[in-house]
Amino acid sequence: MNLIKKLFALALAAAAMFFSGATLAADAEAPDALVKRISMEVLDIAKADKEVQSGNQKRVLQVVEEKILPFVDFQKMTMLAAGKNWREATPEQKQQLIAEFRTLLVYTYSGAISQVRDQKVEFKPMRSEPSDTDVEVRSQVVQPRGEPIQLNYRLEKTNGGWRIYDVNVLGAWLVESYKSTFTSEISKNGIDGLIKALSDKNKKLADATAAKGKAKSADAS
Repeated sequence: MNLIKKLFALALAAAAMFFSGATLAADAEAPDALVKRISMEVLDIAKADKEVQSGNQKRVLQVVEEKILPFVDFQKMTMLAAGKNWREATPEQKQQLIAEFRTLLVYTYSGAISQVRDQKVEFKPMRSEPSDTDVEVRSQVVQPRGEPIQLNYRLEKTNGGWRIYDVNVLGAWLVESYKSTFTSEISKNGIDGLIKALSDKNKKLADATAAKGKAKSADAS
């Protein structure tokens, strides 16, 4: 399960890195051409940035915050993951869920970016019409060893351009994988219970990230 989550994170990272400073391009470019360009860019950055490769958590988090998050539709992702329970949440609970889910994926993205090495991405022809506002871009990650990994993206065209809201790795969609967890937690402890569970998880991840940073500093000295 941890491997699948890392692959999901790598997929979203690859599909979002290039958007930074490129809103006009996002508006004008076809979604498949855009994702292809994004993927090539993120792989080049991850391979060239020594701080990212060394696992410098501060640098990796900075990259995620600045380059990725503005161009992923976390509200739609959270809404889909919450399913029918989303309608029962208050506006405040919805904002808390979005914030905690966003933070959780930040840490997941960070762990995936620093693991990029020799992967390559190949794209398949996209099946859509020019008028479509919700599309799927299909690709696969080719590794030096092992079979290619299926990697598909769902994007929606918004007023701000195309935005990623789901990723499929090896036949499983990211949102669906979290939906069962969300539903189970809500059924036991309610929406506030889910918010607390996500918050607790994020605190543990933050502590682990801080510990890794201290370890890196100690090794460097």
